[in-house]
Amino acid sequence: MVEVIELSRRYHIPVTSEIREKHRNGTDILGIWESNLPVHYLPQVSVFPDLIHQCCERYDPNQRAILSPSGSVLFHITPEAINQMLQFQSAKPLTPLSMQLLLEQGAKLSSSQITRISQLFMQPDSQPQRPPPLLHVWFNDIGKVLVNMISYILGYNTSEYVDETILVMLSMFAPGRPPAVQYDYATFIADKIHEQFMNLERERVFKYTSYIYHFLLYNQLDNFPVFLKKLDTKGNRRSVMFWSSVFHHIFHFPYNYCEFINLFIHPTLSLLMSSPPPRLTDEMQKIL
Repeated sequence: MVEVIELSRRYHIPVTSEIREKHRNGTDILGIWESNLPVHYLPQVSVFPDLIHQCCERYDPNQRAILSPSGSVLFHITPEAINQMLQFQSAKPLTPLSMQLLLEQGAKLSSSQITRISQLFMQPDSQPQRPPPLLHVWFNDIGKVLVNMISYILGYNTSEYVDETILVMLSMFAPGRPPAVQYDYATFIADKIHEQFMNLERERVFKYTSYIYHFLLYNQLDNFPVFLKKLDTKGNRRSVMFWSSVFHHIFHFPYNYCEFINLFIHPTLSLLMSSPPPRLTDEMQKIL
């Protein structure tokens, strides 16, 4: 029986830190940290659509980069850029990840495989009596954490329903063993961001705002008047997700909306626009 840890009700950073600590002390019996899911699962952020549309207008698909009005690169959106800001390096070959792969494998999931997954990650009194999709609320605590991580990385709108694609990724875990596969999340996410920028005007869908915010913070840090914690207690460089919570969407938000605008949104829009924007745009005034 997998140890059920109270994670799903807590803020992202403590959850990630606890999973990493369990890996370090040898108690991560499912190998969640080794799967690299927590590394690429960024905190929820306060969404500001104007910023995403400005980034889309400045996106150069040939360079896979967001450009300033003068044409200089503000940041690249590539697998290498993602892994660099997350301080991620893999000693093992990574398996390419695609929706086509997950759909194909999901169609082949046997009833015995689904039973094994449900016994591991679902509550005892909520074992499935029908084929997927399954309800998120039926999962145990660690199951909910993993479903949330997977749903975010795949760019799903919600994790309310758990379909075969998510079950395929859950199937990589088994107690006492390393994950059966390590996926190349950075390439998947970089390609998804590219695809969504290319189709944003028509589809009006963008799922990776958190990545854009962290790209900006990591690559343009001198432009933000906010305190940053770039090193850990041992002096080692940390993933950008731990640098600041200026744009994180959390219950006990350390910055109010005006501080979020002053410390992050206004400096960012100033980088993207030819002339300095007003401190409060029409959209901001509607929120206020």
